[in-house]
Amino acid sequence: MAKKNAQQADNLQELESALTKTEHFIENNQKTITYIVGAIVLITVAYLGFSKFYMQPRNKEAQSQMFMAENYFERDSFNLAINGDGNYLGFLDIIDDYGMTKSANLAKYYTGISYLYLGQYEDALDYLGDFKTKDILLKPIAEGAKGDAKLELGDTDGALNHYKKAYSISDNELTSPVYMMKAAKLLESMDELEDALALYKEIKSKYPDTTEGQNADRYIARVEIKLG
Repeated sequence: MAKKNAQQADNLQELESALTKTEHFIENNQKTITYIVGAIVLITVAYLGFSKFYMQPRNKEAQSQMFMAENYFERDSFNLAINGDGNYLGFLDIIDDYGMTKSANLAKYYTGISYLYLGQYEDALDYLGDFKTKDILLKPIAEGAKGDAKLELGDTDGALNHYKKAYSISDNELTSPVYMMKAAKLLESMDELEDALALYKEIKSKYPDTTEGQNADRYIARVEIKLG
C-alpha cells in the first residue's frame, strides 16, 4: 500500500512539474504565441472571406458563361465548344478567365473529351490529366477516356492501366462494366486470353442486367475456342 501511495505521489509530482514547465513556457513565449494565434485567426477569416465574397460569385459567373460551350458540346460541335463562337466563351476561355473555379476545372474535363473526339489525343490527355474530381461517375469516365487516348496513340499497356483504374474507382453498373469490357477486349487482342476470359466472366456474373453482361457469353465462347 505504501509502495502504491509512493508511486501515486511520484506521478502527481511529475504532473505538477510538467504543468509548471508549461506555465513557464507560456509566460516566456506569450508574445510569440499571441502572434501565432492571431495569424491563424487572420488566415481563417481571410480564407472564409475570399471564398464567400470572391470565389462564390466567380463560380456563379463562370457557370453562366459556360452554358453555351456545354450546349455546343452536347451537340457534338467540339471546336465551337473548345474555342467559342466569337459571341460566347469556349471551354479554353473559361479555363483561362476563371482558373480557380469549379467551372474551370469542369471545363478541363469537357476540353479533354472534346479533343479526344477531334483526334487530338495528346491534348486530350493533357486536359484530362489536369481535371480533378471525386464524382463517382465523372472520375471513372475521365480515367477511361485517358485509356481511349492512350490506345489511339498505340500505348496498349497505358490504355489497359487506365481502363483498370476506371472500373476500380467506383463499382457501379453505369461505368464499371463498360471499362471492364474495354479492358477484356484489349487483353484478348494482346493474347492475354486467361485474363480476358476471367474478366468477361466477371462482367457476366457481376453485371448480368447490363448490355455488357448480356453480351459477355459470346466473348467468353470466343476466348474459350481460342484457348482450345
